[in-house]
Amino acid sequence: MNHFYDEKLRREKVFRDPIHGQIIVDNQIIMDLINTPEFQRLRRIKQLGTSSFTFHGAEHSRFGHCLGVYEITRQMCNYFQRNYPSQHPGDGLWDDHERPVTLCAALLHDLGHGPYSHTFEHIFHTNHEQITRQLITDSSTNINKILQRVSPDFPHQVASVIDHTYENPQVVQMISSQVDADRMDYLQRDAYYTGTNYGKFDLDRVLHVMRPVKRGIAFEISGMHAVEDYIISRLQMYLQVYFHPVSRSMEVILDHLLMRAKYIYQHPNDFEPDFTPHMLMPFFNGKFTLDDYLALDDGVLTTYFIHWTHSRDDILSDLASRFLNRRPFKSVIYDQNTQKLLPTLRKLIQTAGFNSQYYTAVNDSFKLPYDTYHPQDSNTQTQIELLQPNGDFIELSQVSTLVASVSGREAGDQRFFFPKEMLETRNNIEIFEPIYEEFQGYIKNNHIINPKEQK
Repeated sequence: MNHFYDEKLRREKVFRDPIHGQIIVDNQIIMDLINTPEFQRLRRIKQLGTSSFTFHGAEHSRFGHCLGVYEITRQMCNYFQRNYPSQHPGDGLWDDHERPVTLCAALLHDLGHGPYSHTFEHIFHTNHEQITRQLITDSSTNINKILQRVSPDFPHQVASVIDHTYENPQVVQMISSQVDADRMDYLQRDAYYTGTNYGKFDLDRVLHVMRPVKRGIAFEISGMHAVEDYIISRLQMYLQVYFHPVSRSMEVILDHLLMRAKYIYQHPNDFEPDFTPHMLMPFFNGKFTLDDYLALDDGVLTTYFIHWTHSRDDILSDLASRFLNRRPFKSVIYDQNTQKLLPTLRKLIQTAGFNSQYYTAVNDSFKLPYDTYHPQDSNTQTQIELLQPNGDFIELSQVSTLVASVSGREAGDQRFFFPKEMLETRNNIEIFEPIYEEFQGYIKNNHIINPKEQK
């Protein structure tokens, strides 16, 4: 691993960052990885996807987030090396020979994300984690060639950290655990760019009470309240930002827009597409290469959406217009008691002239790609463990009444999405008036309308 240290920069490079102040790079390997086309592509992919339709400041990219995760990890390595350096193999302390693989995994952990990542994956059955590993281990990529300079097996070591199979649990948990560099950066970064305060917590204090142990990472019990604060701020971010109904509504429209486009281009005999979106065709056909994937970003999709607003297909053009011009669907919360109404509501929407396959949706925020703290769902390695003065470990929710009160409880809601037109007033409706009245009657009489009006 000495080849990594051989490439130390004579003078460190500094990236100015609104969250961390300075992100410091002092190694040529890291600098060269940042300068690859594969990593620079992340500048063109928003970190929060459709959330910018709700929080207009949320234009930040996965590039900035990856740099931030690298910086937090670098600070962890420095702190561990200063305070808990390994004295002999197997003592559970920090072996600084792990620094190269840790820093590279931190930097590259989100490399395989595509445009509007989770929606895109749902429609085209891609997997960003698998593509991340491929970008790191495939000998044709610039990333792989740079990592090979450290050692021939170094790319596979980096990939194994990302897929949680690396032999040192400390390294894996620094990048991916209940309290890791990834979450600590995106909570602070997303809070900053959305203009909210929910995701703010005392990052310096959390880092200061972390320590390496044989089974991974633990926290001094004196820092329990800083970790508590992190857990609660994380929960608040999910409920107030990540699960926001308007963001989810725009994601539904995006999902159905791509679904319609895929259907049209897969049935050329039934539909005559207006043009050929060459950069998306490999995904419509289910035969894409790594180069095809790397050619996509948010801008490419947006360009095709603009073209589709002029499509002869009414559904495709309307959904593209709704997405680009921020015309979200309305939504109502439903539960076990009101779920039985959904088929009736769909039928009314269909009768009113909207194709219910594309103009209705149910969205369960519990299954979105964010989680809250559920200790009983985790194995002991990924629980948040506190180190007591006598050397024993205790799991956080066992001593924190605050964390215990939210542990194991699902947060979020179930929503039914439909066109806003279904709530139009009588004066604006020329046809199907009884249908609209019946629809609105179901909504109001069963109290499943969103308790707070959407923006």
